[in-house]
Amino acid sequence: MEYFLAVAREQNFSRAADYLHLTQPTLSRQLKDLEEEFGKTLFLRGKRKVTLTEDGIYFRRRAEEIVSLAHRTEAEMKHPDDAVSGDLYIGAGETDAIRHIAKIVADLQRRYEGIHFHVVSGDTEDLTERLDKGLFDFCLLLGDVDQSKYEYMELPFRDRWGVLMRKDAPLAGRERLVPEDLWGKPLILSRQILGNARVDKWFGKPFSGQNIVATYNLVFNASIMAAEGMGYVLTLDKLIHTQGSDLVFVPFEPEQTIGMTFVWKKYRTQSKAAEKFLEAFGSYVSGL
Repeated sequence: MEYFLAVAREQNFSRAADYLHLTQPTLSRQLKDLEEEFGKTLFLRGKRKVTLTEDGIYFRRRAEEIVSLAHRTEAEMKHPDDAVSGDLYIGAGETDAIRHIAKIVADLQRRYEGIHFHVVSGDTEDLTERLDKGLFDFCLLLGDVDQSKYEYMELPFRDRWGVLMRKDAPLAGRERLVPEDLWGKPLILSRQILGNARVDKWFGKPFSGQNIVATYNLVFNASIMAAEGMGYVLTLDKLIHTQGSDLVFVPFEPEQTIGMTFVWKKYRTQSKAAEKFLEAFGSYVSGL
Protein backbone atom coordinates (compact mmCIF):
# COMPACT_ATOMS: atom_id res chain seq x y z
CA MET A 1 0.00 0.00 0.00
CA GLU A 2 2.85 2.40 0.73
CA TYR A 3 4.32 1.62 -2.69
CA PHE A 4 0.94 2.28 -4.30
CA LEU A 5 0.54 5.58 -2.46
CA ALA A 6 4.01 6.72 -3.50
CA VAL A 7 3.22 6.14 -7.18
CA ALA A 8 -0.20 7.81 -6.80
CA ARG A 9 1.48 10.83 -5.22
CA GLU A 10 4.41 11.11 -7.65
CA GLN A 11 2.34 10.12 -10.73
CA ASN A 12 5.49 8.49 -12.03
CA PHE A 13 7.07 5.08 -11.36
CA SER A 14 10.63 6.32 -11.68
CA ARG A 15 10.24 9.16 -9.18
CA ALA A 16 8.33 6.90 -6.79
CA ALA A 17 11.06 4.26 -7.01
CA ASP A 18 13.71 6.88 -6.19
CA TYR A 19 11.66 8.03 -3.19
CA LEU A 20 11.24 4.46 -1.96
CA HIS A 21 14.88 3.51 -2.69
CA LEU A 22 13.77 0.70 -5.00
CA THR A 23 14.54 -0.15 -8.58
CA GLN A 24 11.79 0.75 -10.98
CA PRO A 25 11.30 -2.86 -12.21
CA THR A 26 10.86 -4.03 -8.60
CA LEU A 27 8.25 -1.35 -7.91
CA SER A 28 6.40 -2.02 -11.17
CA ARG A 29 6.31 -5.74 -10.46
CA GLN A 30 4.99 -5.22 -6.91
CA LEU A 31 2.12 -3.05 -8.11
CA LYS A 32 1.34 -5.34 -11.02
CA ASP A 33 1.03 -8.17 -8.49
CA LEU A 34 -1.30 -5.97 -6.45
CA GLU A 35 -3.54 -5.34 -9.45
CA GLU A 36 -3.62 -9.03 -10.28
CA GLU A 37 -4.52 -9.87 -6.68
CA PHE A 38 -7.50 -7.49 -6.81
CA GLY A 39 -8.41 -8.26 -10.40
CA LYS A 40 -8.55 -4.50 -10.96
CA THR A 41 -6.56 -1.95 -12.94
CA LEU A 42 -5.41 0.75 -10.54
CA PHE A 43 -3.29 2.86 -12.90
CA LEU A 44 -3.49 4.12 -16.45
CA ARG A 45 0.13 4.04 -17.58
CA GLY A 46 1.22 6.81 -19.93
CA LYS A 47 4.68 7.49 -21.34
CA ARG A 48 5.57 10.11 -18.76
CA LYS A 49 2.73 10.04 -16.28
CA VAL A 50 0.45 7.53 -14.59
CA THR A 51 -3.07 8.39 -13.46
CA LEU A 52 -5.46 6.57 -11.17
CA THR A 53 -8.48 4.72 -12.48
CA GLU A 54 -11.79 4.92 -10.59
CA ASP A 55 -10.78 1.75 -8.74
CA GLY A 56 -7.41 3.34 -8.03
CA ILE A 57 -9.04 6.47 -6.58
CA TYR A 58 -11.19 4.34 -4.29
CA PHE A 59 -8.23 2.22 -3.21
CA ARG A 60 -6.09 5.31 -2.55
CA ARG A 61 -8.61 6.60 -0.03
CA ARG A 62 -8.76 3.26 1.77
CA ALA A 63 -4.99 2.75 1.60
CA GLU A 64 -4.35 6.15 3.19
CA GLU A 65 -6.64 5.25 6.08
CA ILE A 66 -5.13 1.79 6.56
CA VAL A 67 -1.51 2.93 6.35
CA SER A 68 -2.21 5.82 8.74
CA LEU A 69 -3.82 3.50 11.26
CA ALA A 70 -1.01 0.95 10.91
CA HIS A 71 1.68 3.58 11.52
CA ARG A 72 -0.22 4.93 14.49
CA THR A 73 -0.68 1.47 16.00
CA GLU A 74 3.00 0.68 15.54
CA ALA A 75 4.01 3.94 17.24
CA GLU A 76 1.67 3.33 20.18
CA MET A 77 2.90 -0.23 20.65
CA LYS A 78 6.51 0.97 20.83
CA HIS A 79 5.84 3.51 23.58
CA PRO A 80 6.96 2.46 27.07
CA ASP A 81 3.95 1.46 29.17
CA ASP A 82 4.53 4.19 31.74
CA ALA A 83 5.38 6.97 29.27
CA VAL A 84 2.95 9.84 28.77
CA SER A 85 3.75 10.58 25.16
CA GLY A 86 2.52 10.01 21.66
CA ASP A 87 0.10 11.55 19.20
CA LEU A 88 -3.37 12.88 19.96
CA TYR A 89 -5.74 13.01 16.98
CA ILE A 90 -8.81 15.21 17.32
CA GLY A 91 -11.44 15.86 14.67
CA ALA A 92 -13.30 19.12 15.05
CA GLY A 93 -16.00 21.11 13.38
CA GLU A 94 -15.02 24.69 12.65
CA THR A 95 -15.63 26.52 15.92
CA ASP A 96 -13.98 29.14 18.08
CA ALA A 97 -14.28 26.63 20.95
CA ILE A 98 -11.17 24.86 19.63
CA ARG A 99 -9.23 27.45 21.64
CA HIS A 100 -10.28 25.65 24.84
CA ILE A 101 -8.80 22.40 23.56
CA ALA A 102 -5.64 24.25 22.53
CA LYS A 103 -5.25 25.65 26.05
CA ILE A 104 -5.45 22.18 27.56
CA VAL A 105 -3.03 20.68 25.04
CA ALA A 106 -0.56 23.54 25.58
CA ASP A 107 -0.61 22.87 29.32
CA LEU A 108 -0.15 19.12 28.78
CA GLN A 109 2.78 19.73 26.44
CA ARG A 110 4.50 21.83 29.07
CA ARG A 111 4.25 18.88 31.46
CA TYR A 112 4.77 16.08 28.96
CA GLU A 113 7.01 17.09 26.07
CA GLY A 114 6.36 13.85 24.20
CA ILE A 115 2.68 14.63 23.46
CA HIS A 116 1.94 15.82 19.93
CA PHE A 117 -1.39 17.26 18.85
CA HIS A 118 -3.07 16.80 15.47
CA VAL A 119 -6.40 18.41 14.56
CA VAL A 120 -8.46 17.81 11.43
CA SER A 121 -11.41 20.01 10.49
CA GLY A 122 -14.53 18.71 8.81
CA ASP A 123 -18.26 18.25 9.09
CA THR A 124 -19.96 15.75 11.40
CA GLU A 125 -20.32 13.01 8.79
CA ASP A 126 -16.64 13.10 7.80
CA LEU A 127 -15.39 13.30 11.37
CA THR A 128 -17.51 10.53 12.86
CA GLU A 129 -16.59 8.21 9.98
CA ARG A 130 -12.91 8.63 10.86
CA LEU A 131 -13.61 8.32 14.58
CA ASP A 132 -15.47 5.05 13.98
CA LYS A 133 -12.47 3.72 12.03
CA GLY A 134 -10.08 4.51 14.87
CA LEU A 135 -8.30 7.36 13.08
CA PHE A 136 -9.24 9.91 15.77
CA ASP A 137 -9.04 9.74 19.54
CA PHE A 138 -11.76 12.35 20.05
CA CYS A 139 -14.12 14.56 18.09
CA LEU A 140 -15.57 17.98 18.83
CA LEU A 141 -18.93 17.92 17.05
CA LEU A 142 -21.43 20.73 16.44
CA GLY A 143 -25.17 20.25 16.66
CA ASP A 144 -27.06 17.04 17.35
CA VAL A 145 -25.01 13.91 18.00
CA ASP A 146 -26.05 10.26 18.16
CA GLN A 147 -24.98 9.88 21.76
CA SER A 148 -25.84 6.18 21.88
CA LYS A 149 -22.78 5.42 19.74
CA TYR A 150 -20.21 7.23 21.86
CA GLU A 151 -18.96 8.21 25.24
CA TYR A 152 -19.55 11.93 25.36
CA MET A 153 -19.27 15.19 27.25
CA GLU A 154 -21.76 17.96 26.55
CA LEU A 155 -19.91 21.27 26.52
CA PRO A 156 -21.06 24.62 27.92
CA PHE A 157 -20.14 26.46 24.73
CA ARG A 158 -22.47 27.74 22.03
CA ASP A 159 -21.61 29.39 18.73
CA ARG A 160 -23.75 32.10 17.19
CA TRP A 161 -25.10 31.90 13.65
CA GLY A 162 -25.06 34.83 11.27
CA VAL A 163 -24.00 36.02 7.85
CA LEU A 164 -20.55 36.94 6.56
CA MET A 165 -20.57 39.49 3.74
CA ARG A 166 -18.71 42.37 2.15
CA LYS A 167 -18.92 45.69 4.00
CA ASP A 168 -20.47 47.28 0.91
CA ALA A 169 -23.16 44.58 0.52
CA PRO A 170 -26.80 45.82 0.68
CA LEU A 171 -27.41 44.01 4.00
CA ALA A 172 -24.14 45.04 5.63
CA GLY A 173 -25.61 48.03 7.45
CA ARG A 174 -28.05 45.94 9.49
CA GLU A 175 -27.39 45.19 13.15
CA ARG A 176 -29.40 41.94 12.92
CA LEU A 177 -30.87 39.84 10.14
CA VAL A 178 -34.00 37.70 9.91
CA PRO A 179 -34.38 34.80 7.45
CA GLU A 180 -36.65 36.82 5.16
CA ASP A 181 -33.78 39.24 4.53
CA LEU A 182 -31.93 36.43 2.73
CA TRP A 183 -34.78 35.06 0.62
CA GLY A 184 -33.75 35.29 -3.02
CA LYS A 185 -30.25 36.55 -2.18
CA PRO A 186 -27.13 34.77 -3.50
CA LEU A 187 -26.23 32.35 -0.72
CA ILE A 188 -23.04 30.46 0.09
CA LEU A 189 -23.85 27.51 2.35
CA SER A 190 -21.98 24.76 4.14
CA ARG A 191 -22.66 21.21 2.97
CA GLN A 192 -24.09 20.37 6.39
CA ILE A 193 -26.87 22.96 6.14
CA LEU A 194 -28.26 21.52 2.90
CA GLY A 195 -30.94 18.95 3.54
CA ASN A 196 -31.17 19.78 7.27
CA ALA A 197 -34.91 19.83 8.05
CA ARG A 198 -34.44 21.86 11.24
CA VAL A 199 -32.55 24.60 9.39
CA ASP A 200 -35.12 24.60 6.58
CA LYS A 201 -37.88 25.09 9.16
CA TRP A 202 -36.06 27.98 10.79
CA PHE A 203 -35.32 29.61 7.43
CA GLY A 204 -39.01 29.45 6.52
CA LYS A 205 -38.38 28.03 3.07
CA PRO A 206 -36.44 25.00 1.77
CA PHE A 207 -32.91 25.96 0.80
CA SER A 208 -33.35 23.81 -2.30
CA GLY A 209 -35.50 26.59 -3.76
CA GLN A 210 -33.09 29.39 -2.93
CA ASN A 211 -30.38 31.10 -4.96
CA ILE A 212 -27.42 28.97 -3.80
CA VAL A 213 -24.39 30.18 -5.73
CA ALA A 214 -21.79 28.03 -3.94
CA THR A 215 -21.25 25.52 -1.13
CA TYR A 216 -18.26 25.02 1.15
CA ASN A 217 -16.87 22.78 3.86
CA LEU A 218 -14.18 25.17 5.15
CA VAL A 219 -15.28 28.70 5.96
CA PHE A 220 -11.96 30.30 5.00
CA ASN A 221 -12.67 29.41 1.39
CA ALA A 222 -16.21 30.75 1.75
CA SER A 223 -14.85 34.03 3.14
CA ILE A 224 -12.82 34.51 -0.04
CA MET A 225 -15.97 33.98 -2.09
CA ALA A 226 -17.74 36.61 0.02
CA ALA A 227 -14.82 39.03 -0.34
CA GLU A 228 -15.08 38.66 -4.12
CA GLY A 229 -18.76 39.62 -3.95
CA MET A 230 -20.19 36.19 -4.79
CA GLY A 231 -22.83 36.29 -2.07
CA TYR A 232 -23.75 35.90 1.59
CA VAL A 233 -22.12 33.19 3.70
CA LEU A 234 -24.20 31.55 6.43
CA THR A 235 -21.66 30.67 9.09
CA LEU A 236 -20.72 30.87 12.75
CA ASP A 237 -19.27 33.88 14.50
CA LYS A 238 -15.56 34.27 15.31
CA LEU A 239 -14.33 31.89 12.61
CA ILE A 240 -13.16 34.73 10.35
CA HIS A 241 -11.51 37.80 11.84
CA THR A 242 -13.22 40.68 10.06
CA GLN A 243 -11.40 43.56 11.75
CA GLY A 244 -9.36 45.43 9.19
CA SER A 245 -10.84 43.41 6.31
CA ASP A 246 -13.50 44.06 3.68
CA LEU A 247 -15.88 41.70 5.47
CA VAL A 248 -18.46 42.05 8.23
CA PHE A 249 -20.41 39.50 10.27
CA VAL A 250 -24.08 40.21 11.08
CA PRO A 251 -25.89 37.89 13.56
CA PHE A 252 -29.47 36.65 13.29
CA GLU A 253 -32.44 37.97 15.21
CA PRO A 254 -33.71 36.23 17.24
CA GLU A 255 -30.32 34.83 18.13
CA GLN A 256 -29.61 31.39 16.68
CA THR A 257 -26.93 29.30 18.35
CA ILE A 258 -25.54 25.80 18.07
CA GLY A 259 -24.20 23.62 20.87
CA MET A 260 -21.37 21.14 20.78
CA THR A 261 -20.40 17.77 22.17
CA PHE A 262 -17.04 16.12 22.80
CA VAL A 263 -17.17 12.42 21.90
CA TRP A 264 -14.98 9.31 21.80
CA LYS A 265 -15.56 5.65 20.96
CA LYS A 266 -17.09 3.37 23.53
CA TYR A 267 -14.91 0.57 24.90
CA ARG A 268 -11.78 2.00 23.30
CA THR A 269 -8.53 1.53 25.19
CA GLN A 270 -7.01 4.99 25.40
CA SER A 271 -3.31 5.77 25.23
CA LYS A 272 -1.65 7.39 28.25
CA ALA A 273 -1.63 10.72 26.39
CA ALA A 274 -5.35 10.43 25.59
CA GLU A 275 -6.16 9.51 29.21
CA LYS A 276 -4.26 12.56 30.51
CA PHE A 277 -5.97 14.80 27.98
CA LEU A 278 -9.46 13.53 28.82
CA GLU A 279 -8.80 13.94 32.54
CA ALA A 280 -7.55 17.50 32.02
CA PHE A 281 -10.40 18.37 29.67
CA GLY A 282 -13.02 17.08 32.11
CA SER A 283 -11.51 19.13 34.95
CA TYR A 284 -11.34 22.23 32.74
CA VAL A 285 -14.99 21.97 31.65
CA SER A 286 -16.31 21.26 35.15
CA GLY A 287 -14.51 24.36 36.38
CA LEU A 288 -16.22 26.71 33.91
